[in-house]
Amino acid sequence: MVLEMEQGFTGPALPAPTLEHFCDLSVEVGVPVEIGDTPQGRRRLIPIVGGSLVGANLRGEVLPGGADVQWVVDGTTALLDARYAVRLADGAHLYIHNRALRVASPEVTAALLRGEMVAREAVYFRCQPRIESGDSRWAWLMQHQFVGSGERLPTQVRMSFYRVL
Repeated sequence: MVLEMEQGFTGPALPAPTLEHFCDLSVEVGVPVEIGDTPQGRRRLIPIVGGSLVGANLRGEVLPGGADVQWVVDGTTALLDARYAVRLADGAHLYIHNRALRVASPEVTAALLRGEMVAREAVYFRCQPRIESGDSRWAWLMQHQFVGSGERLPTQVRMSFYRVL
């Protein structure tokens, strides 16, 4: 067996994962708190003030109180770490921890930081949400991986999440 491992992986490639649309989020954001330029990059804290979640079999409200912590590492790249609480129409609550990568030209990045509208296609915005719930009806969410795409608007972040099958 050791010899096989040393020779590397042989045989056909494993099947590619497929994606299934899970939900769309519209997250309303407040005025950014500019922490400033640190040795690691520019830090910003953006309050979550509300929003909505809509999927094929679920509806919910993004609750105020979360935050999107941003680390702008250079003139083109931002690492995002957001936490949301969602109350579903059935009374259950979801906790979403969403990590994202946002990349754009220096000009588009500067416009985003000023809170200006930019063309969606000018920004690479991908994320990996982790979804938790203490409600047994939604426990299955913790047994799956999710990925998503996002778009930053002046007072809102819109995202689509997909379950990886």
